[in-house]
Amino acid sequence: MGRKFFIGGNWKCNGTVEEVKKIVTVLNEAEVPSEDIVEVVVSPPFVFLPLVKSLLRSDFQVAAQNCWIRRGGAFTGEISAEMLVNLGIPWVILGHSERRSLLAESNEFVGDKVAYALSQGLKVIACVGETLEQRESGSTMAVVAAQTKAIAEKVSSWDNIVLAYEPVWAIGTGKVATPAQAQEVHCELRKWLHDNAGDEVAASTRIIYGGSVNGANCKELTTQLDVDGFLVGGASLKPEFIDIIKSATVKKSA
Repeated sequence: MGRKFFIGGNWKCNGTVEEVKKIVTVLNEAEVPSEDIVEVVVSPPFVFLPLVKSLLRSDFQVAAQNCWIRRGGAFTGEISAEMLVNLGIPWVILGHSERRSLLAESNEFVGDKVAYALSQGLKVIACVGETLEQRESGSTMAVVAAQTKAIAEKVSSWDNIVLAYEPVWAIGTGKVATPAQAQEVHCELRKWLHDNAGDEVAASTRIIYGGSVNGANCKELTTQLDVDGFLVGGASLKPEFIDIIKSATVKKSA
């Protein structure tokens, strides 16, 4: 059985109650491919998670944008995996480059976070990706392999992990990795999984692309063999997110 296409919408630190309701209305009214073809997960800020979950169509799921590395307690400002489970939130995004760079989350820290979230029953969108400086120095694969290794060393199963390759130089910059650049890294990541986690993990784990994905470039990216979906930033707040979801049919017919 092939890997089901996966579309994640990362709303980042955006929105008011009114704006969120409008976005959800657009999503709820959209005609999109069935759950058999595409899995759709949207990730609003923490404060809107219960609202979005209560209003969102049943064939779409909700993700948090982060959670703490261990059980809750005296960690002011943090949200624990247990809290997300208690709210019925099935997914969480971990290791996003904005948190790696702005909040100095190390590879090991992200690996521990992924392992703990999984242990509590959450599914994880785990992010990896290189900076422009790292790409230009030719160390892209060394960087994303080290990031992936830090996760692999802490987890016993990849069943509930989606790996998101997000070149940092393409996030919010308008620059997009070419389909060939995306495919090259996705292919190498799959080879890494094959060599370090086994055939089955490599064949079944979805590797999605993030980095200025929009309605205009998604179809061409979709045609790449090892691109199993997208983690969408700014465009997930706009009606064109529907076009990105629909790109799953391109994959289905490929």
